[in-house]
Amino acid sequence: MGQNLALNFQNHGYSIVVYNRTEQKTREFAAKHPEIAAAYTLPEFVEALDRPRKVFLMVTAGPAVDASIVALRDYLSPGDVVMDGGNSFFQDTERRCQELAGRNIHFLGVGVSGGEEGALKGPCIMVGGSSEGYAKVRPMLTAVAAQVDGACCQLLGPRGAGHYVKMIHNGIEYGIIQIIAEAYDILSRGAGLKANQVHTIFGEWNRGILNSFLMEITEEVLGETDPETQKPLVQIILDRAKQKGTGKWTSQNALDLGIPTPTIDAAVGARNLSALKDERVKAAKMLRKPAKARRIGRIFVDKLEQAVLGSIIATYAQGFHLMRAGSQEYEYGVPFGDVARIWKGGCIIRAKLLDPITRAFTEQADLQSLLLYKELTRTLRKVEKDWREVVKVAKNAAVPIPAISASLDYYDGYSSERLPANLIQALRDRFGSHGYERVDKSGEFHTDWTAYTTV
Repeated sequence: MGQNLALNFQNHGYSIVVYNRTEQKTREFAAKHPEIAAAYTLPEFVEALDRPRKVFLMVTAGPAVDASIVALRDYLSPGDVVMDGGNSFFQDTERRCQELAGRNIHFLGVGVSGGEEGALKGPCIMVGGSSEGYAKVRPMLTAVAAQVDGACCQLLGPRGAGHYVKMIHNGIEYGIIQIIAEAYDILSRGAGLKANQVHTIFGEWNRGILNSFLMEITEEVLGETDPETQKPLVQIILDRAKQKGTGKWTSQNALDLGIPTPTIDAAVGARNLSALKDERVKAAKMLRKPAKARRIGRIFVDKLEQAVLGSIIATYAQGFHLMRAGSQEYEYGVPFGDVARIWKGGCIIRAKLLDPITRAFTEQADLQSLLLYKELTRTLRKVEKDWREVVKVAKNAAVPIPAISASLDYYDGYSSERLPANLIQALRDRFGSHGYERVDKSGEFHTDWTAYTTV
């Protein structure tokens, strides 16, 4: 991804210098691209840059970023700009901004989405940092970014704002990928459809309201044949998903801020459960009898499409709800409409649905939840009946659908005027004297439960 981003800058007329701590990698890149200058030591690298220097880091998140900064900082000068384009945790970016500010060096946390292809052809770029630092690199970043209704690059707030928004982007990505995988499972294992049939269905969905990058590549993946076995490639891939932690960070942050993100949480949990492959094989033999595949027709496929649509809307709603809370908590001032707009190009979760989401925040900048936006509200009411039927069918077929089910629960919970939390409060007061509020008067109350205690 770093190599492709370098080529992207070069293709847009920028003179760049590349460096990798592994000299052999630098030499291999230089041999393929002699038009790009290469450096083999850090002093040589920094010296080759025009002032104010603009350094773009594309290294693994975590200690590698800190090590790179430590190695670089003594060669840099006040006014230089360091950009971290990796999937760094936003709190680490906060710390690094503060540390380099003490040296009058601008540090920008730059969330880059689009994968290797996007890095070359135009990614979505989510920037956090000082406006002064961003002004120095804005022309180059907007030039290499995807172009949809303008450049898909934006300063989204100070310090860690860019990486915070990227974290939520990745959490939404986790949720949508899990929803898509569950729909695939319902069609293939629950209904017994062949790979080519499922491939056709996803292709049809991608040409409708569900049009998105993830749907597009799902269609592509499902149409791929393994050259060795001549079987559908997806069928010979081990069902054990890996993760880099950004979805988990989203769930953890949501818990810290008290914001419900059940679809994202379910997606993280589903990946963790998939990792227990050996245990699942044993449990499948001991705990269950294989469910018989259910015959389905065109009508059910359409219902499943509606359930996927409702679930994806709920996932975006959870992400933006968390983003609003985080923007307030960390004083980022994130412009939500701009986030939705730049997500329309280059990034992994770009989708047709981002059009109404962009309109939502353009029309109502203070919108509390996407579920309350009239256009999306109408859609959710329309899909609700089909959504419920799909969940019922999946449960009866013993096909786990944690993300689709959690999305429906979120919709039901958010739209419930009254929840059973009153009983929870009563129980907390009973065993821990935690108190409760009343519906008929203000204040905090406690019941003397000793009168009800029996010996």
